[in-house]
Amino acid sequence: MISPPPLRQLSHPLAPVLAGVSPACCPTRLNFHCHTVCSDGSLQPEELAEQAIAIGLEHLAVTDHHGIEGSNRVAVALAAARQAGVAVPTLWRGVEISCLLEGCLVHVLALGFAEEHPSLHPYLQGSSVVGPALRAGAVLSAIREAGGLALLAHPARYRLPFTTLIAAAADLGFDGAETWYDYALQPRWQATPVVCDAIARAMASRGLLQSCGTDTHGLDLRGR
Repeated sequence: MISPPPLRQLSHPLAPVLAGVSPACCPTRLNFHCHTVCSDGSLQPEELAEQAIAIGLEHLAVTDHHGIEGSNRVAVALAAARQAGVAVPTLWRGVEISCLLEGCLVHVLALGFAEEHPSLHPYLQGSSVVGPALRAGAVLSAIREAGGLALLAHPARYRLPFTTLIAAAADLGFDGAETWYDYALQPRWQATPVVCDAIARAMASRGLLQSCGTDTHGLDLRGR
């Protein structure tokens, strides 16, 4: 069993940002979960970058499923805008990876990892892996080796209760979870009351990092 890494969390440069996450941060300040056409989204990476700038985001992670092409293209677009004197968000490398946790297929957000690290190579091929590499422990180990943080995505969207999955993720050594999420999938993102509050309490009681994101698949970065 992999033990929780509190010191590692504190030393990661993204940890102080996640420590300040609240439901008011998304979608106008922070967005650590969104997609482009490079996986199952509708926005071209360059369009996503334009919207992130227009919204005034401070921090952003593009988390396409099993690939970082979209994130790389967003990085190029943001760099060009920065060079032109435009204020741009800090971009953190991200990817959404499928895995098995307690026998349940869940998604993990890998954030702030090293570019092209070999440990993550099997998970960046455009589709989910099979076999032992699909297990949550294997995915967690790969993310850690790449210097990233592992967060359970939208914990209340699976067939098992979020209480069960958060406990299992914490026991395994996950760094945190996507606490603030719009489970109602509204046109304009808004954290779902009651369930998100309960998740936040569960995370705080375990000292885990909390994240937020729109999980955008459509044409507006401010919603789903």
